[in-house]
Amino acid sequence: MTPVTQLPADFTLLQITPALDTGGVEQTTLDMARAVTRAGGRALVASRGGRLEAELAKRGGELVRMDMATKNPLTMLRNARRLRDLIRDRKVSLVHIRSRAPAFAALSAARATGVPVVTTYHGVYNARSSLKRWYNGVMVRGDFTIANSDFTRDHVLATHAVDSSRVRSIPRGVDLARFDPDAVSAERVRDLRAHWQIAPDDPRTVFLLAGRLTRWKGQELVIRALGAAQMAGGPGMILVLAGDDQGRHDYTASLRGLAELEGVGEAVRIVGHCSDMPAAYLAADFALAPSLEPEAFGRTAVEPQAMGRPVLAANHGGTAETVVDGETGWLLTPGSLLDWAGGLTTAALSSPETRATMGAAGMARCRRLYGLDVMCDATLAVYARVLAERAGTP
Repeated sequence: MTPVTQLPADFTLLQITPALDTGGVEQTTLDMARAVTRAGGRALVASRGGRLEAELAKRGGELVRMDMATKNPLTMLRNARRLRDLIRDRKVSLVHIRSRAPAFAALSAARATGVPVVTTYHGVYNARSSLKRWYNGVMVRGDFTIANSDFTRDHVLATHAVDSSRVRSIPRGVDLARFDPDAVSAERVRDLRAHWQIAPDDPRTVFLLAGRLTRWKGQELVIRALGAAQMAGGPGMILVLAGDDQGRHDYTASLRGLAELEGVGEAVRIVGHCSDMPAAYLAADFALAPSLEPEAFGRTAVEPQAMGRPVLAANHGGTAETVVDGETGWLLTPGSLLDWAGGLTTAALSSPETRATMGAAGMARCRRLYGLDVMCDATLAVYARVLAERAGTP
């Protein structure tokens, strides 16, 4: 990836994110760290850290360890002072804030040092009170706001009193070098299917639901849908749930119990965190994105398309933008057991030709709209615009 946008020779970016464990926020943080270093700048990340620390270093970024996940007012005040000193000592050019809790300290530090601020609205936050709306509004108090989908941008403009010219939709990018079917060996796919306890000659259709194990992601819905489809005499299917439960062990146990209750215990594989997602998508026939609440973007509906896999997705939020119904997959009624049971059956009964055509269409669309280089250069262009505005140059 060669950035198109030119940054100042001494450009230093400071990104603010609570943790570096797993998820779309963290992945985008790492992606932008690499883009900035490749453009000749320096990339700092203030965060409590996590399992992606080594990957950040590999991409040229530098971790500045702070408890940025805290909501403790005293710790937030200390963070503001530390960030202010960091901005001055490391001559930070621009601060990019990616979460609400650390935004208060980061905004305070940036204003004290006169450094511009870009925020990214990564999610559609609930706001049932004026206090919560004020809290969420911290994400539009910088110089410019990036929304990770048109759905999110519409929400921002409808919720906050902000100039529409200061909010831009930049969809999350996919690393097309990593998510490339030709870059994944047959051995990686074979090993992963073996880890999932799927025999090489198992003829059943494999559905993969990737994402952390939490109720709103829809794991219970698809287990029930699988049970209903099998009860109705549908074709053989396997459901793989790949994701970290992040300590919600009771929920994981409840999913296993639900699968047994629905009569599909043997067909449901709960495999935990998966570090080789490109191989995981190739090890499956279809990907699922059944979130009960609208996804702001939905990375796990886009990555499989890059790998040539059709997607069954809930017809709301960002996934309604990234999946084209009947062309790159199927859009199904959110939360509808009947619709999801029917969707699983339709997909499992589809011909190899249909699957290949959908897969090719999804791959082409993903490469056109959701490539990592598209996202990174659009974000670098926002940085350049904000810096130019602060400098008073056209």
